[in-house]
Amino acid sequence: MFNFLNLRNLTRQQESIADISAKTKIQLHALLDQVFPEYRGVFGSLYSRVSLLTLLAFPTSEAVLSASEKELSEKISSLCKSRSDLWAQERAKKLKEAALRNPFQNNLYQSNIFNLEMLVNLVLQYQEHLSKIATEIDALAKEEEYHILQSIPGIGEKIAATIISEIGDRSI
Repeated sequence: MFNFLNLRNLTRQQESIADISAKTKIQLHALLDQVFPEYRGVFGSLYSRVSLLTLLAFPTSEAVLSASEKELSEKISSLCKSRSDLWAQERAKKLKEAALRNPFQNNLYQSNIFNLEMLVNLVLQYQEHLSKIATEIDALAKEEEYHILQSIPGIGEKIAATIISEIGDRSI
């Protein structure tokens, strides 16, 4: 019984944090449009860990253009050990090109950079929290019903865990 209550609490917390995270990403996206809109095309996903950490290190066109392509490549490579140096070099080149195309070459408001850094850190924290919650949910939901539900097309880990947590213990 307590297992189901824990699972229910975790799935509800996951939903709540996912909602807040999505709103924070929208705010980050809107602010990035004011500071460095060309950045969005550099990485496959704006919200990947390597992309966000690179953005923290080089939040403006000025920061990117003041660094050499080698410095950019080394930073990106250090943030993503699973990718090749060639991949990091390609991202560094794309980042330089994005900085050159950026319509906002000079940032007028330091508050924008402060807010950008704050939002990036929040997104990273939410991602970490959601990952930990998903691990906990997976550990609690390791039952036969969990795998049976996941065999249904369109039902993944999150939905299966939510169904189990809301239905509760069938044996009661």
